[in-house]
Amino acid sequence: MTPEKAAKKNPVRARKLLRRELVEAILARRGDALVVTGLGTTCYDVFSVGDNPLNFYNWAGMGGAAMVALGLALAQPKRRVLCITGDGEMLMGLGSLATIACEKPKNLSIVVMDNEHYVETGMQGTHTGRGVDLAAMAKGAGFAIATNVTNEVAFRRALSLIHGNAGPVFVNVKVSPAQPPMTLPMRDGPYIRSRFRDALLGPEIAHPTMVPSAT
Repeated sequence: MTPEKAAKKNPVRARKLLRRELVEAILARRGDALVVTGLGTTCYDVFSVGDNPLNFYNWAGMGGAAMVALGLALAQPKRRVLCITGDGEMLMGLGSLATIACEKPKNLSIVVMDNEHYVETGMQGTHTGRGVDLAAMAKGAGFAIATNVTNEVAFRRALSLIHGNAGPVFVNVKVSPAQPPMTLPMRDGPYIRSRFRDALLGPEIAHPTMVPSAT
């Protein structure tokens, strides 16, 4: 079967939703949530419309975003954790869906911006453009909520799931493959880690040996 024929049979066929606008809408309601990005386009989007010390930008760690988010959700059960990633990155980390479903973190939401392409390596098509349904995989693994979003009305409903519902929540958003201007976040891994850690824990905990003694 050709990719074109497979796409016609796909019930979650891509619509013309614009990825960066959706990311901006998600971040506008984040409050004090912790945000973990996938590599590539979602990393650029989050930085472009909502840079924040509580953003953890992944560089070159393809397939690991959901597991980083799981670790944070378990370590910080009182904070909402949002993982914003792409379909190619999520496809490389499918095993994480099973682990997350078993751990059942109520404070974790995973949002996949699914443009059906590997943008960083030349716009090759991903399997989601040939009928693979990531939300169905998350549901089968045992996620409390797993849904596909293909239009603006459904996306507005999904915002409440992403920010408020008991998780784990998985929302797969079909977006246009159109690429907005690239805005790169800092690439220094230790700096990204330290900035995030300082914002989350405070300097007294993040750098206990650097805090002057009261005596």
